Amino acid sequence: MKVPRSVNVFRSKVMKGLTKNIGNSYSIPKVNPNDKVEIKNVLVSRPNHRLGNQLLLTPLIQEIIDMFPDCKIDLFVKGGVAYPVFENYKQIDKIIQLPKRPFSHLLDYGLCWLKLKKKRYDLVINGDKNSSSGRLSTLFAKATYKIFGDVDEEIQDTYKDYEHISKYPIYNLRHFLEKLGFPKNNHDLPVLNIKLNDAEVANGKKILDTIVENDKNTICIYTNATGSKCYSEDWWETFYARLKKDYPHYNIIEMLPIENISKISFKAPNFYSKDIREMGAIIKNTAVFIAADNGVMHLASASLTPTIGFFSVTDQNIYAPYGNGSIALNTNETTIDDWFTEIDRILNR
Repeated sequence: MKVPRSVNVFRSKVMKGLTKNIGNSYSIPKVNPNDKVEIKNVLVSRPNHRLGNQLLLTPLIQEIIDMFPDCKIDLFVKGGVAYPVFENYKQIDKIIQLPKRPFSHLLDYGLCWLKLKKKRYDLVINGDKNSSSGRLSTLFAKATYKIFGDVDEEIQDTYKDYEHISKYPIYNLRHFLEKLGFPKNNHDLPVLNIKLNDAEVANGKKILDTIVENDKNTICIYTNATGSKCYSEDWWETFYARLKKDYPHYNIIEMLPIENISKISFKAPNFYSKDIREMGAIIKNTAVFIAADNGVMHLASASLTPTIGFFSVTDQNIYAPYGNGSIALNTNETTIDDWFTEIDRILNR
């Protein structure tokens, strides 16, 4: 049974109102300076089924592994997309997967929540401060230390990029660990990464070679997005024509969505795959990936490919691709010449 969107929106607002103060009364347990704090079992909660939101969790997972290389990590998520995203993360011990549609699987939904009580964790982290389920699961889980996700004023004053949904959980974790006696961590933040292995990348190149049938470098575009984030056919037609004009010595291909939609009327060689890791491996073999803000944009970033994300309605301070030369461009504040300046920068770096 598919629940109407209006019902989900109403339910979300009610839940946020009920859970917004969860964790406010939590205080970090006092630690004896002579005792060593050991973090061996960690639970990370991000119960959201969207691909982008699971990919945006990968920097936090890498940070935890960097800090505690011998730890085991459990994930509390929704839907099955976390499995391919974290397939090559050997420290992931268990994925507790909430049903994507809980009203259709009430028993399974309840059993997943009960699993949080079966294990005692050293640390539980809510991956998104605005997630009602994330706050509840952090409260519900048994753990010595808990991070509910609220951003400390000291972090806001210190880091200009603290708003980013992938970055502030890491700043929070570092700040929390300092209070437990760990040394200050000023290392570069991890980037999105699905950890493609050599065999996957080689297979991606093989598939790409069958699409382009030459040895030129390739620009990949993805013209679809959800709702108001999606640009019009006229917008993409203009952009594609400029790409062809400015980069005649590059292949230009289009990755298609599951709906088999092309905003450029299938004028470019195209491909589609249901396999998230295969999609990432193909993108990995391209010179730049260009898309509006969506999950596939984050997949490209997590494949460590330079990514340009176009933003018009969502906040790039929160969702921008970063690392590997990637950039977010607000199309309300920039021109097509600005966009191609950034493409030049990536291709000629």
